[in-house]
Amino acid sequence: MIIDKRGNITIITQEKFTVVELVKKLEALYPKYKNDNIIVVLTALEKIAITDVTEFLQISNIHRGKKHSFVIVSDKVDLDEIPEELIVVPTQQEALDIIEMEEMERDLGF
Repeated sequence: MIIDKRGNITIITQEKFTVVELVKKLEALYPKYKNDNIIVVLTALEKIAITDVTEFLQISNIHRGKKHSFVIVSDKVDLDEIPEELIVVPTQQEALDIIEMEEMERDLGF
């Protein structure tokens, strides 16, 4: 797991472990990043199932409920099968764009 902090955005890149292990680590480290927008990059993993992505549902809902962005980056899942509560995009640039748009919405009171 590689953690890169850019201003108020924390980018967590998963390279070796399973998604379940990543979610457990993220939950343990969450207090450290709870005030940041979070991007979880899963592009290095060879196979990702929808069930893997939905492992992030609980932490995503908690984080988004606190008015912060939580975006998953993966180009190996069918985006049409992702639950509406999760934001999954194919590239890291799109994740940054989503966060920028959500920040503007929050600033405008939406």
